[in-house]
Amino acid sequence: MCGIVGYIGSRAAQDVLLSGLSKLEYRGYDSAGVAVGDGACINVRKKAGKLANLAGDLEAAPLGGTFGIGHTRWATHGLPNDTNSHPHTTEDGKIVLVHNGIIENYLTLKEGLLSRGHTFKSDTDSEVVAHLIEEAYAGNLEEAVRAALAQVRGAYALVVTHVDHREIVAARTVSPLVMGVGEGEMFLASDVPALLAYTRRMVFLMDGDMVILSDDGYRITDLQGNLVQRDVDLIEWDAEAAEKGGYDTYMLKEIYEQPQALTNTLLGRLRDEKGEVDLDIDLDPRSFKRISIVACGTAYYAGLVGEYLIEQLARIPVEVDVASEYRYRNPLVGENTLAIAVSQSGETIDTLEAMREAKKGGAQTLGVINAKGSSMTRELDSTLYIHAGPEIGVASTKAYTSMVSAFLMLALWLGRTRGTLSDKEGAELLHAARELPRLVEEALKPERVARIKEVAEKYAHASDYLFLGRGVNSPTAFEGALKLKEISYIHAEAYAAGEMKHGPIALIDEKLPVAVIATESRLLEKTISNVQEVRARAGKVILFLSDGDEENAQHGDDVVYLPRAHEMVSPVVNAVAMQLLAYFTASALGKDVDKPRNLAKSVTVE
Repeated sequence: MCGIVGYIGSRAAQDVLLSGLSKLEYRGYDSAGVAVGDGACINVRKKAGKLANLAGDLEAAPLGGTFGIGHTRWATHGLPNDTNSHPHTTEDGKIVLVHNGIIENYLTLKEGLLSRGHTFKSDTDSEVVAHLIEEAYAGNLEEAVRAALAQVRGAYALVVTHVDHREIVAARTVSPLVMGVGEGEMFLASDVPALLAYTRRMVFLMDGDMVILSDDGYRITDLQGNLVQRDVDLIEWDAEAAEKGGYDTYMLKEIYEQPQALTNTLLGRLRDEKGEVDLDIDLDPRSFKRISIVACGTAYYAGLVGEYLIEQLARIPVEVDVASEYRYRNPLVGENTLAIAVSQSGETIDTLEAMREAKKGGAQTLGVINAKGSSMTRELDSTLYIHAGPEIGVASTKAYTSMVSAFLMLALWLGRTRGTLSDKEGAELLHAARELPRLVEEALKPERVARIKEVAEKYAHASDYLFLGRGVNSPTAFEGALKLKEISYIHAEAYAAGEMKHGPIALIDEKLPVAVIATESRLLEKTISNVQEVRARAGKVILFLSDGDEENAQHGDDVVYLPRAHEMVSPVVNAVAMQLLAYFTASALGKDVDKPRNLAKSVTVE
């Protein structure tokens, strides 16, 4: 999400920081700032809005100095404004830091700091760390950062400097950070593109690494102070490839970013072992008698998964509507209705107007949204941000799986607060949710990806496709068909597997590939019965099974194994396979997967 740049050397630091931040604009942001040291003081300049706002300010009044740190912010805690922009400082301005990630226990830490006399300037979780470092500082910045981080729980890429030290101290856990090694100068950034103009020698820092940069070079330790060795890699990507992280396309990069995106969605919200979640939703869950979900495209299919999860776990009636139709059917809503608007951008005009229609009828409104500060977020009663980070590929990948994960948490919240979900069930589902980043990482292992690529290429020249799923994975089939249509332009349809015999079965012949999601579930036997109906009519079955299910492999012409997951979280894992199937099919056909024809990332016209 956010972008970090750091520099120490002999160049004008302001220029290096602005150049690096400009190369990270593709990550998305709502404000930008820099701090530059000249040996006597550290000056901070930060502005909400585009980087050009900050650059214009610095052009009019430059900051002199040869070391510094910079940041572009994607808001998580606190509104996007000048005050909440990074860098953040202590009261005396001596300690300056930038931070990516989320500090889970910041409220508890902040309460303690306030009681000890600290004054806060911002509403962010990040500023807490600056004050913790100040309390621990006794002349050694490295030790003070280490002591502060020992109190922190969460995800971070943290970069800190101090007016009394010509050095930069950085650490990471979960959030990415890369170091650039130059001749007599050192660099830091969230991603490689920020540094390619200055060096191609990079050190990729790992979780738990701390690095200390000075004019003499660098030293890497773990969070206990033990020295650590990391390889220096020579980067040979060009600038465009670097923005894509070395991947061929943004879509493939974003598919592989899903473990991190899911971590961002779930982190800090899964509270205790009984399934309690903290979603910071300012609504009374006991006041809802029915829920109406409105969305378009991929977000609509995420809503269909949400319908299943909420009804199963919270026992509230849910209906899901295509947003473009919702407001034209004079929907029945009232003050006991919760209307949930689902949108990656928060700007989708059909969803925005549907949400307005629900509000007009007296409904309470909640958004499941990625983009902070969007039109929808300004009109909703409350928002559940998914924190997936910017998504550049038009066909949604990480935003979809993050939306589904958000609905899982919402269903848990509703179920626990309304008393429909027991401690035992809550604990089981909370554990399953925590496993999601690891399971998706497992689904993206090279041998699994290679298998899906093999299957995709085998059927790439089919003129039609059929996708089938049951229960909570029925929407996964719909999402799989949509992905294939969007980027390969192959005609694809999807059905709940039990519905196939009521018409679509007429389509099946020896030329039709039928992708069937048959991972472990209580409806697996019924799904396999539907598969046998396809095979009896010579259809080519691509069977997606859970690891170890050798018994059912005999029913598929081609079998793809996926990590075994709890049924309620399996749509997230299974969606990854659907994305890869579509991606490799489109690639085999030579299509531009990042910019499919006739499509836009955010549809802001009716």
